[in-house]
Amino acid sequence: MRVPTHAVGVAAERRRYPRASLCLPLRLRKIGGVEQATPITLVTRNISSSGVYFLAPRQIEIGTAIELEVALIERPLGFGSVQMCTAAHIVRAEETSTPGWRAYAASFDDFALRRDDHVPLRFAAR
Repeated sequence: MRVPTHAVGVAAERRRYPRASLCLPLRLRKIGGVEQATPITLVTRNISSSGVYFLAPRQIEIGTAIELEVALIERPLGFGSVQMCTAAHIVRAEETSTPGWRAYAASFDDFALRRDDHVPLRFAAR
C-alpha cells in the first residue's frame, strides 16, 4: 500500500543555505594558523555559500581555523580559472568508513575569488 505524500510532509531542512553536491578540487593551505609545507589536495563533497564538507586524512579539532582554496573553474593558465580562497573554521567532524580519514564541515569566515583570465586588449584602458 502506498502512503500519500500529502500525509507524510517534507522533512525540515536545518541549513540556511542550500548545498550543492559537487566534487571540486580543494587545497588545505593552513590548519590552526600553520602553513602546510605541501598543501593537501582533497575534494569537496558538498558546498554552499556559507560552508563546505570534505574528507581529510588527518585529525582537525572542532573550532580550528583553516585556510583553503576551492577550484570553481579549472582551465589552462590564463583562460579563466577561478579559485575561491577562504578562511574558515571546522564546525563538525565525523568518522568515515575509510581508515585514517575523517569528514569535516567548515563554515566560511571570509573569502575572495582569484581569477587568472585577462581583460581583452579591446577593453583595456588606454
